[in-house]
Amino acid sequence: MTEEPDKTEETEEQPAEPAAEAQPAPAEPVETLLPKERRKRDRAVHAGKARPARSPEERQAEREDERRRKAARRRAYRAHARQKRGGRWAAAPAAEEAPALHPDVPKGKRKVRQGVVVSNKADKTITVRIDLARRHRMYGKVVRSSGTLHAHDERNDANIGDTVRVVESRPLSRTKRWRLVEILERAR
Repeated sequence: MTEEPDKTEETEEQPAEPAAEAQPAPAEPVETLLPKERRKRDRAVHAGKARPARSPEERQAEREDERRRKAARRRAYRAHARQKRGGRWAAAPAAEEAPALHPDVPKGKRKVRQGVVVSNKADKTITVRIDLARRHRMYGKVVRSSGTLHAHDERNDANIGDTVRVVESRPLSRTKRWRLVEILERAR
């Protein structure tokens, strides 16, 4: 009796077809997530042991420590930025002191603004437009903006178009918190 080899053995010994080798085996579909979704999924996966339970006082102390650390970093960054700027604005002239209504009362440092009168229709009140031009902190572009404020003009001296200096004062009405100090330039 002659033994015939198994047909399964023959198929194993024969070399595989070249077309089958060139095609990769079907892999799992690649998951394409947006970066935001990927971060969200990664955050959802718990990555360790739970922290021990803390009392509200301990949590408050941790928050305060974190705030102190951040404040120190901000101070260091601002000091570095000031040093980098080199005191370009250090030579700016100080604002002139306005005569006080009540000289015996200490007033601290009042804000002084310079602007153009846009309206004097109300009695003893002028509307002043304050133009601001500042450099953007990060980009350096000059950003221009303006705002208006109402100022007390006791003698109705100022006219539309005059350049005036106003100083901060106590509330004189619902919208008036400034007082006319002097008229710098009359309108033509």
